[in-house]
Amino acid sequence: MNLQGKAKQKMTYDAIVIGSGISGGWAAKELCELGLNTLVLERGRMVKHGEDYPTAMKNPWELPHRNRLPHQVSKDHPVVDRCYAFDEATQHFFVKDQEHPYVQEKPFDWIRGYQVGGKSLIWARQTQRWSNYEFEAPARDGFAVDWPIRYQDLAPWYSYVEKFVGISGNRDGLPHLPDSEVLPPFELNCVEKHIQQKVHDNFQGRHVIIGRCAHLTKPEEVHRQQGRSQCQARHLCYRGCPYGGYFSANSATLPWAERTGRLTLRPDSVVHSILFDEQKNKASGVRVVDAHTKEMMEFYASVIFVNAATLNSNLILLNSTSRRFPQGLGNDHGLLGRYLAFHNYRGSLLAEFDGYQDRYYYGRRPTTAFMPAFRNVFQQETDFLRGYMVAFSASRSGWGRGLADSGFGSAWKDTLQQPGLWQVYMMMQGETLPKYENHVRLSQDQKDDWDIPQLITAVDYDENDEKMLQDFLVEGAEMLKTSGCQQVVPYDSKQAPGLDVHEMGGVRMGKDPANSLLNRWNQLHACPNVFVTDGACMTSVGNQNPSLTFMALTARAAHHAVEELKKRNL
Repeated sequence: MNLQGKAKQKMTYDAIVIGSGISGGWAAKELCELGLNTLVLERGRMVKHGEDYPTAMKNPWELPHRNRLPHQVSKDHPVVDRCYAFDEATQHFFVKDQEHPYVQEKPFDWIRGYQVGGKSLIWARQTQRWSNYEFEAPARDGFAVDWPIRYQDLAPWYSYVEKFVGISGNRDGLPHLPDSEVLPPFELNCVEKHIQQKVHDNFQGRHVIIGRCAHLTKPEEVHRQQGRSQCQARHLCYRGCPYGGYFSANSATLPWAERTGRLTLRPDSVVHSILFDEQKNKASGVRVVDAHTKEMMEFYASVIFVNAATLNSNLILLNSTSRRFPQGLGNDHGLLGRYLAFHNYRGSLLAEFDGYQDRYYYGRRPTTAFMPAFRNVFQQETDFLRGYMVAFSASRSGWGRGLADSGFGSAWKDTLQQPGLWQVYMMMQGETLPKYENHVRLSQDQKDDWDIPQLITAVDYDENDEKMLQDFLVEGAEMLKTSGCQQVVPYDSKQAPGLDVHEMGGVRMGKDPANSLLNRWNQLHACPNVFVTDGACMTSVGNQNPSLTFMALTARAAHHAVEELKKRNL
């Protein structure tokens, strides 16, 4: 018995964090800094900042296929191939379809990054705060349960993480897009500024701003302490940034946690389920399968943070069954995996602008012009609920030059050196409504290579999404034409949910344990030493990019967890 006790002691930590990405890295940093010996479990391989970015400094001609994917790769992996960031130089950071299958009851493009750092290596880095217009929306419109928190609860935590992350942008003074702690902004180019002025002059209540993004335009002391340096505006971010110019778990939170001496990072550790102690009525640890040997083992802790990314967090909790929780951990009402939502990216517009032919721009700016939501913000004004953000950019990257045409000779080569007309691309980022029907569940007969049930996705658009899409296409075209753009072409990509890579929900926060899974501190109502702080916790999805909110929620929850531990409440 004594030997067993010593063996268990070696597998015991103060806290366990499942997942090492955007939110998991923050959980690790905060818990370690606050004095807890913390184990971080990552199902994927080790990726060390600076050392494991093999294509970061390569030129196109140094890649075997000039950064194009071979046809067979695209054919074999059609889901991930649809992701905008998946190419020859980034493919090693993405999960291939055949490696980790799932069951699509309805089409869903599940984009995943299984490695230390997760999708923080390949995220789009756009960062906007929520306002009370988002936190109060479910109570106001009745499409989901009321959030148990408001903007005031999260505002200091937004500031806390922003200062560490490094956010470039302006203080725009907009009530529905609260200001962040910012570094100097990137600049709009001349055509974007022209459109900005025309929109402000002709459309009341619509604002064009430079997108706020997690890039160091002017590093401060805390960033230099992290070993990060200024963004080079290369826009090769999805390969991993050796400069640390953009924020990732690899470049910032995980090294910060490691330097405390309290971090144990264990890659190649596939989490099977969370263990529940029937006697103590709380979670006791995590069951793990070694990714390579398939050996099963258990680790123990007083606090567990679930940060495996939305769908995998749902999967782990659904698979964490016991006599107390036969439907999954904390799932007394059958709502686990339900009310999933995402962002509607289907609508876009393409136009040309004939002007400013003597002007160009500098570098490869890693952000775009943004328009915060202007529909149904202050009052209900359309026949659909909620609204959408708009992103647009203007460039002279080949429009009108015939780059797709073959040719030869000096005259053809000369045309390739001309900037061409200005091209304007505009897209929507729309809020979808959490619905009971949109869900994930476990397959009863199909398992993965680690003997874990495969996930079934059943998520779709609805009439509200279709109305929002059409509104954007009309309003976007009007704004572009009013700004002097020509040849405006609307487009509906008809892409499946998931390709936005903004899936959220399934383990939603709420005030009432009867209709939610988590309380205001991201604790499971029925198992309070388990915290869920990634996208799975979201009650609704807003229209802003979500990662900043995940990080703020995580930092807040980690501090609460440590306070509760000190009070012996966990």
